[in-house]
Amino acid sequence: MEMVKENKVDILGPPQSSAPVATTVVTIQTETAVPDHIVWSLFNTIFMNWCCLGFVAFAYSVKSRDRKMVGDMTGARTYASTAKCLNVWALVLGLVLTIVSIVLLVNAYVAAYSRVLKLSQESSGYH
Repeated sequence: MEMVKENKVDILGPPQSSAPVATTVVTIQTETAVPDHIVWSLFNTIFMNWCCLGFVAFAYSVKSRDRKMVGDMTGARTYASTAKCLNVWALVLGLVLTIVSIVLLVNAYVAAYSRVLKLSQESSGYH
Protein backbone atom coordinates (compact mmCIF):
# COMPACT_ATOMS: atom_id res chain seq x y z
CA MET A 1 0.00 0.00 0.00
CA GLU A 2 1.44 3.13 -1.13
CA MET A 3 0.21 6.44 0.04
CA VAL A 4 0.28 9.03 -2.57
CA LYS A 5 -0.13 12.55 -1.43
CA GLU A 6 -0.88 15.25 -3.87
CA ASN A 7 -0.24 18.86 -3.08
CA LYS A 8 -1.81 21.63 -4.96
CA VAL A 9 0.27 24.78 -5.47
CA ASP A 10 -1.47 27.98 -6.23
CA ILE A 11 0.41 30.28 -8.53
CA LEU A 12 0.52 33.73 -7.09
CA GLY A 13 -0.07 36.58 -9.43
CA PRO A 14 0.77 40.23 -9.08
CA PRO A 15 0.04 41.93 -5.75
CA GLN A 16 -3.64 42.59 -5.15
CA SER A 17 -3.15 46.07 -3.69
CA SER A 18 -2.03 49.09 -5.66
CA ALA A 19 0.20 50.43 -2.85
CA PRO A 20 3.84 50.99 -3.84
CA VAL A 21 6.26 48.39 -2.65
CA ALA A 22 8.86 49.81 -0.25
CA THR A 23 12.31 48.30 -0.15
CA THR A 24 14.88 48.68 2.54
CA VAL A 25 18.58 48.30 1.92
CA VAL A 26 20.68 47.46 4.94
CA THR A 27 24.39 47.98 4.48
CA ILE A 28 26.35 45.82 6.86
CA GLN A 29 29.90 46.97 7.21
CA THR A 30 32.24 44.06 7.59
CA GLU A 31 34.90 44.17 10.23
CA THR A 32 37.90 45.55 8.46
CA ALA A 33 41.24 44.99 10.05
CA VAL A 34 42.68 48.36 11.02
CA PRO A 35 46.37 47.88 11.78
CA ASP A 36 47.38 49.85 14.85
CA HIS A 37 51.17 49.37 14.36
CA ILE A 38 51.66 48.87 18.10
CA VAL A 39 54.50 46.33 17.78
CA TRP A 40 56.39 48.56 15.35
CA SER A 41 55.85 51.53 17.68
CA LEU A 42 57.10 49.55 20.65
CA PHE A 43 60.21 48.53 18.71
CA ASN A 44 60.89 52.15 17.75
CA THR A 45 60.29 53.27 21.34
CA ILE A 46 62.79 50.78 22.76
CA PHE A 47 65.51 50.70 20.09
CA MET A 48 65.22 53.73 17.80
CA ASN A 49 63.91 56.50 20.03
CA TRP A 50 65.77 59.44 18.50
CA CYS A 51 63.78 62.64 19.07
CA CYS A 52 61.12 60.63 21.01
CA LEU A 53 59.26 59.83 17.78
CA GLY A 54 58.93 56.18 18.77
CA PHE A 55 57.20 57.12 22.03
CA VAL A 56 54.77 59.47 20.27
CA ALA A 57 54.04 56.78 17.67
CA PHE A 58 53.38 54.32 20.51
CA ALA A 59 50.89 56.77 22.05
CA TYR A 60 49.03 57.10 18.73
CA SER A 61 49.04 53.31 18.32
CA VAL A 62 47.41 52.90 21.73
CA LYS A 63 44.83 55.56 20.80
CA SER A 64 44.13 53.69 17.57
CA ARG A 65 43.62 50.43 19.46
CA ASP A 66 41.27 52.18 21.92
CA ARG A 67 39.20 53.64 19.07
CA LYS A 68 39.02 50.20 17.45
CA MET A 69 37.76 48.66 20.69
CA VAL A 70 34.86 51.11 20.96
CA GLY A 71 33.95 50.59 17.29
CA ASP A 72 35.12 53.95 15.90
CA MET A 73 36.87 52.66 12.79
CA THR A 74 37.33 56.12 11.26
CA GLY A 75 39.11 57.40 14.35
CA ALA A 76 41.14 54.19 14.54
CA ARG A 77 42.28 54.63 10.92
CA THR A 78 43.23 58.26 11.56
CA TYR A 79 45.32 57.45 14.62
CA ALA A 80 46.85 54.40 12.88
CA SER A 81 47.83 56.52 9.88
CA THR A 82 49.54 59.05 12.15
CA ALA A 83 51.28 56.26 14.05
CA LYS A 84 52.51 54.73 10.77
CA CYS A 85 53.89 58.07 9.58
CA LEU A 86 55.66 58.66 12.90
CA ASN A 87 57.04 55.11 12.83
CA VAL A 88 58.46 55.61 9.34
CA TRP A 89 60.14 58.84 10.40
CA ALA A 90 61.43 57.29 13.63
CA LEU A 91 62.88 54.34 11.74
CA VAL A 92 64.50 56.46 9.02
CA LEU A 93 65.92 58.99 11.48
CA GLY A 94 67.04 56.20 13.78
CA LEU A 95 68.88 54.37 11.01
CA VAL A 96 70.46 57.50 9.54
CA LEU A 97 71.57 58.90 12.90
CA THR A 98 72.88 55.51 14.02
CA ILE A 99 74.93 55.12 10.82
CA VAL A 100 76.24 58.70 11.10
CA SER A 101 77.17 58.09 14.76
CA ILE A 102 79.03 54.89 13.87
CA VAL A 103 80.92 56.62 11.03
CA LEU A 104 81.91 59.52 13.29
CA LEU A 105 82.98 57.16 16.06
CA VAL A 106 85.11 55.08 13.69
CA ASN A 107 86.70 58.26 12.29
CA ALA A 108 87.48 59.46 15.84
CA TYR A 109 89.07 56.11 16.73
CA VAL A 110 91.14 56.08 13.53
CA ALA A 111 92.32 59.64 14.16
CA ALA A 112 93.19 58.87 17.78
CA TYR A 113 95.01 55.67 16.79
CA SER A 114 97.04 57.43 14.11
CA ARG A 115 97.92 60.22 16.57
CA VAL A 116 99.05 57.69 19.21
CA LEU A 117 101.04 55.80 16.59
CA LYS A 118 102.70 59.03 15.40
CA LEU A 119 103.54 60.03 18.98
CA SER A 120 105.00 56.61 19.74
CA GLN A 121 107.20 56.79 16.60
CA GLU A 122 108.42 60.28 17.52
CA SER A 123 109.23 59.30 21.08
CA SER A 124 111.06 56.12 20.03
CA GLY A 125 113.40 58.16 17.83
CA TYR A 126 114.83 60.08 20.80
CA HIS A 127 115.99 57.02 22.82
